[in-house]
Amino acid sequence: MDSLTQIVLGASVGEAVLGKKVGNKALLYGAIAGTIPDLDVLARSLTDTVTAIEWHRGFSHSIVFSVVFAPLFGWLVWKLHRGREASWKDWSWLFFWGLFTHPILDAFTTWGTQLFWPFDLRLAFQNIFVIDPLYTVPFLLFVVLAMCYKRTSPKRRKYNRLGLLVSSCYLLVTLILKGMAYIKFTDGLTEQGIVYQQIDTRPTPMNALLWTANIEAGDAYLIGNYSFFDTSPIQFSTYPKNHHLLGTLETNDKVNRLITIAEGWYTISKKEDRVFFNDLRFGLISIDPQETQFVFSYELIPSATGISVEETPKFDTDAKRLLSSLWNRIWGN
Repeated sequence: MDSLTQIVLGASVGEAVLGKKVGNKALLYGAIAGTIPDLDVLARSLTDTVTAIEWHRGFSHSIVFSVVFAPLFGWLVWKLHRGREASWKDWSWLFFWGLFTHPILDAFTTWGTQLFWPFDLRLAFQNIFVIDPLYTVPFLLFVVLAMCYKRTSPKRRKYNRLGLLVSSCYLLVTLILKGMAYIKFTDGLTEQGIVYQQIDTRPTPMNALLWTANIEAGDAYLIGNYSFFDTSPIQFSTYPKNHHLLGTLETNDKVNRLITIAEGWYTISKKEDRVFFNDLRFGLISIDPQETQFVFSYELIPSATGISVEETPKFDTDAKRLLSSLWNRIWGN
């Protein structure tokens, strides 16, 4: 999830673990703990594009990381405050839950997380977008309300628990909505006589009302959108796989690693002599059925050592185009 959401979750978890003893310090250090796993983004400036993608939500989002580093961070905070209000064990427990709940929440997103690192198993339930105001805003309001009361006040604990409860219930609702959307997609495919091998569903940006599906159908992928306000049959757009355009790059190590990262959901496109690898898991730049630009697209550039991989840049106009098309499509237009 986005940084604000992880800060709110971390703060709430910190309050639940240690708020009665240390008050707002629990919120502060919980928020810090909730932020730490995402520092893996610094890898972008230290290594190549493919490796940075592999590292993202890897080791720092694992149970191993939480177990190993929680006592270290707990000890540092315990020494900082000279052990006056809480013990080393108390602070370590706070950091463990702050670090651990971060990847748990991320597991519900499209990108997922390697919770069981070093085992090659990425959990991605794909029932919530990385930014969802309906999850974050109510949660934030409850945490702010909790902050307004003294650490010993029952109302402080009540509001914090309400924040955790409401946000968790929303996650459960999105799982139910995902199941309902899946049924709509499969029914639509059956009604239209479309034969397919597999289907992958997820919510569109910042909401849980409009869902999108990638469908593997032979030499092409189909992409369809379904809103709970729709009154017309689902329309599916076709995107040829074009895997043959890789040519000799098909055996390249970086390309194979990209294929693994994309879990096989990818197309290859060519513009003049430039070859692009498109990761389908995160969809298109806009909801327009005629859209051809994918959110995550990587140019495969020949180099002396094989190829270099560069992510296609995104622009402010892309976000505006997405939000405009998203708003209209949510309401069934």
